[in-house]
Amino acid sequence: MIVSHRHRFIFVKTRKTAGTSIEVFLSQVCGPDDVVTPILPHVEPHRPRNHDGFYNHMPAAEIRRRVGPDVWRSYFKFCVERNPWDKTLSFYHMQNVREGGLSFDAFLGRGELPVDYPGYSDDAGVIVDRVLRYEQLATDLGEVFARLGIPFHGSLGVKAKSEYRTDRRPYRAVYTAEQAETVRRAFAREIALHGYRFE
Repeated sequence: MIVSHRHRFIFVKTRKTAGTSIEVFLSQVCGPDDVVTPILPHVEPHRPRNHDGFYNHMPAAEIRRRVGPDVWRSYFKFCVERNPWDKTLSFYHMQNVREGGLSFDAFLGRGELPVDYPGYSDDAGVIVDRVLRYEQLATDLGEVFARLGIPFHGSLGVKAKSEYRTDRRPYRAVYTAEQAETVRRAFAREIALHGYRFE
């Protein structure tokens, strides 16, 4: 995650939504007093700094407590969300590479899905200013970066952690009806909020 005092924004990092690539890109335009959390494994040219008390994938509500009400209220806060079926499949491939021999059914059965809604909301609802769409990321980032005065030419210049997924079939070709329903139940809030569909 990033708190940029130079550009007055807070980037709340979600899972399997190009968050690492965005963080690597933004770390290069951040100032010396900005907060940039480490990435493991390290990705060049990312440069963490001033991250004492902050950590990767830190929830927005916790960031809010850490930075205080003035910074939270006056800085532009954003994150990225992704179609839950596509996101879950991507997360599975990453876990399978790390663990080896993990079936998709076994992964789903553990119930450890990449549900990020709690990371950008509180009891009252969404607490960031904008939730960008992974499916239209270049467009959404272009709008946000223009607002923040950050030069952007349509590419982040890095695709971190994209090597995990070797099976590039569309997610609809992978899921059984039962597996799709498992994801639908787990991500009910995201689906209702963002209008995602299994299609």
